[in-house]
Amino acid sequence: MGDRMTLLATIVVLGVLIFVHELGHFMAAKSVGIDVQRFSIGLPPTMVGFRRGETEYVIGWLPFGGYVKMGGMDDEVMERIEGGAGEGAEEEAGEGVVTQPREPKPGDFDGKPIWARTLVISAGVIMNMLFAYVVYTGVNAAWGRPELAENRVAQVLPELLPPGAEALAQLTSGTRLISVGDRQVSHWGDVQDGFLEAPAGPLTIVADEPRTVVEIDIASDPQERIQVLQGLLYWIDAEVGFLNPGSPAERSGLEVGDRISVADGVAISNWWDLVDVIEDRPDIPMELTLEREGQSLTLSVTPEATAEDDPVTGETVIVGKLGILGPIEELVYSDVSLAQALQLGYAETVGVSRQILGFVRDLFTGGVPLRSLGSIVTIGSVAGQAAESGLETFLRFMAFFSINLAILNLLPIPVLDGGHLVFLGIEAVRGKALSVETRMRWSQVGVVVVLGIMLLAFSNDILRLFGL
Repeated sequence: MGDRMTLLATIVVLGVLIFVHELGHFMAAKSVGIDVQRFSIGLPPTMVGFRRGETEYVIGWLPFGGYVKMGGMDDEVMERIEGGAGEGAEEEAGEGVVTQPREPKPGDFDGKPIWARTLVISAGVIMNMLFAYVVYTGVNAAWGRPELAENRVAQVLPELLPPGAEALAQLTSGTRLISVGDRQVSHWGDVQDGFLEAPAGPLTIVADEPRTVVEIDIASDPQERIQVLQGLLYWIDAEVGFLNPGSPAERSGLEVGDRISVADGVAISNWWDLVDVIEDRPDIPMELTLEREGQSLTLSVTPEATAEDDPVTGETVIVGKLGILGPIEELVYSDVSLAQALQLGYAETVGVSRQILGFVRDLFTGGVPLRSLGSIVTIGSVAGQAAESGLETFLRFMAFFSINLAILNLLPIPVLDGGHLVFLGIEAVRGKALSVETRMRWSQVGVVVVLGIMLLAFSNDILRLFGL
């Protein structure tokens, strides 16, 4: 069942998102009068296809991409350069042949102004972003706003608290929040709303286990209110919920479900305690005491040194990482209006976009190792896990991956949409396009780069499969 679910989920995710992306190119091309000769989901060989009007609609056997073949595009260079499609004239020059591109036809891609071509190239990315926004909005409208069922405080970070909120440091680890101002607290969403919506001025926070009453001054500035929430960490059990394949944690023998009680001699009560110990020991061997199926075990592990931005100073620091995530938190759902669902959809789309952009930046600057890249194997594995977790989780994964696809397509690599946009930018500055031969040579370089990245990602997955 698991393998079949993974295969089906992978086909659905790739099929839908590739269709959405290529549909954007197709609709934009039609809207500006460009001839579309082929609309393909998947790559050759052809599984099934039919023709309607000028366009051939095709589904390919290889579900790793798709394309919209437009009139006169450089990808079909033999139709554009004299001697290939038999249009135009050849002019000999010494021992070689100088090829002259024919004049574009009215329905050709290159026959349209730069703004129209930019729209067509950008449309796939735009559609992927719109798809993610619609899915996030729909999920929030259908299921409601997901809230953490937890109302316990794990840690207070005084260095993140704004002036006037310092008294929150009196809250001890494990204490349950009962009320924030006039709002009674049953889950973490109530905590967030209590701090964000309270009137400016004195604010009383009541906690239990142990009984604590804290008085703070809440500012009117929304950013300072967000700082208050950033300084309060909600409770997560110190349990392994996910292992990154090939990570130090997996190599050490850690398993999903292990509950850590001691890390390098430090007693651990919650997830954040564990994170603190691990991050303080980059490339330093340490021991973990854990409980597994009622038995106590001790494992040795060495956190991997990783560069990341300090949340307080913004400076790049080196911290330890094991490659684990905490357990899946229990959620409750709050009903939202359509207007609120639209706002939540926008917030999730922007938040995920920033997260992925940060990962890409760190990948190029060395902040995250190249071993973090995953191929279709990783995509399929995560898609399968998301599908088994339920429709809501699966839809959220599709939205996340749609944004991922959009951002990666904007990388300035020839053959990707970002590379085509670079060519159009050069044309706008120069006042004329690069020659077809130049664009094709750069496109060949782009193919090599993309294939190299795919090979690296696939190699990473193979190494993870064997625990290397």
